[in-house]
Amino acid sequence: MMLRMTAPRALLAVAVLLGLLSTSLAKAISVEKLHRRTITVSNASHDPARQSQSAELLALVIGNSAYPDADAPLSQMACDAEALANVLRKDGFVVDVVENATHAEMTRAIDRLKSRVGPDSTVLLYFGGYGVQSGGQDYMMPVDAKIWRESDVRRDGVSVDRLLSEITGSGARIRLAVIDASRRNPYERRFRRYSHGLASLQAPANALVLTSTAPNQVVDDRDGRHSVLMTALLKEMNSSARSIEGIFGDTRAAVAATTQNRQIPSVSSTLIADVKLAPALNGTPVSSADTTPGRRG
Repeated sequence: MMLRMTAPRALLAVAVLLGLLSTSLAKAISVEKLHRRTITVSNASHDPARQSQSAELLALVIGNSAYPDADAPLSQMACDAEALANVLRKDGFVVDVVENATHAEMTRAIDRLKSRVGPDSTVLLYFGGYGVQSGGQDYMMPVDAKIWRESDVRRDGVSVDRLLSEITGSGARIRLAVIDASRRNPYERRFRRYSHGLASLQAPANALVLTSTAPNQVVDDRDGRHSVLMTALLKEMNSSARSIEGIFGDTRAAVAATTQNRQIPSVSSTLIADVKLAPALNGTPVSSADTTPGRRG
């Protein structure tokens, strides 16, 4: 009799326990699904790293201030590099910033950039520091350059012309460059013959290059947080005119006006499409095909 009475109760207890377990498991699965949906939405809509990577917008920003051979540091270059990097990140660029870079550090940064370049990439190079021309080419000088003769420039410097060609060879669709290096460098007095400023920097195919002043001219660095070129460039990049050629052109005009034509930046363009910095909804640069190639200002 005891066994007959206990068995139904045991079966009932098991049924109740199974029901409780089933309810708890269903709630746990529901909570887990909800949590997964929340993470997915967060990653898709609020993760800037994912958005910038998908945009194929890449930038290498180099600001060299502390040259041991110089009488004083180029303090504006570090501030310029930081400010430009912040604006570019807001525009969707993946930015690699290098300050006071040695030759080895500049080389590694360039290698990182080239490893990321794809066929749809838009690449922007910024260099602020000392530049030297040699043999018709322009060289960005690392802070550890040991320059005693002109041949040392080609050994220790990084050629802007060659770098832009290498980025082209890596498959980048659009190349942009801002070179603020046309200033009296601390090495020129050591040469028997030397040329002021930078040589004429011609943009490679489908590229746009802005330099701080005209070929064979030098700028006078003024007091202030930013250089004259960067002050104008940042203002134009933060304006409503988002066409990159418009931004570079307006920057040129603003610098000329500020310096009463003592400093007139140079703009070289071979773009075949008018590129806008602000990414479109799908993460790619907006462009319209109405740009005359080979334009230079």
